[in-house]
Amino acid sequence: MDPIISIIIPTLNEEKILEKTLKSLREFRGSYEIIVSDGKSTDKTLSIARQYADQIVEYKDEPRQTIAMGRNLGAKVAKSKYLVFVDADVTIPDINNFFAKAVDLFEKNNKLVGLTAFVKVFPEMCTFGDRLFFGVVNMGSYFFNNILNSGSALGEFQMIRSDTFRKLGGYNEKIVVGEDIEMFSRLSRIGKVHTEPSIYILHTSRRAHNIGWSSLFFFSIKNAIHLRLYKRSSVLEWEPIR
Repeated sequence: MDPIISIIIPTLNEEKILEKTLKSLREFRGSYEIIVSDGKSTDKTLSIARQYADQIVEYKDEPRQTIAMGRNLGAKVAKSKYLVFVDADVTIPDINNFFAKAVDLFEKNNKLVGLTAFVKVFPEMCTFGDRLFFGVVNMGSYFFNNILNSGSALGEFQMIRSDTFRKLGGYNEKIVVGEDIEMFSRLSRIGKVHTEPSIYILHTSRRAHNIGWSSLFFFSIKNAIHLRLYKRSSVLEWEPIR
């Protein structure tokens, strides 16, 4: 029997955090599979993935794989009804209750095509800037999804009906940064998108901690404007932060 949920994780040199992420996902007692989609890691990422993942997809072409490409390659081998996309530095607290609620939302509303949750930073890593930024982002996600139904979601967690995902052709691989928001924007045009405030994920906020919140904030604004005007990212490459 095919799994109900496929959890897809794009990776590139994630040996520092991946095992923690995969171990936490393996606490789920439901019907699922874990797919790691790797973009030519040179560290121990693949050896860690082989211990926990059900499937591993390896990208071996040029140019360097983008996050959108990684997610799409993982989705190609997925067998489930629902696709769950998470980053490699994500933990889902109370994972069984989390997915029970998530699946129930889809099962009760056949118009729901895309779901996201609130995003928080691991308590031991969380700064004032993290609380402020993600507080605003979570409220924005709730407003744009639940009230306007215009689509908004960060890539840390996105859950999408697999048939809808394939109908849309997956993530736009021409978008280097912001492909997650663009996906939910397209989803909102053909169905209902929803942010569920009663469930949340934890992540490291490593990019903001590395380059600073002010730099990331202004880049995000610039990139959002560029996406809206030109339908592509303001940069040609998204520098990995590890």
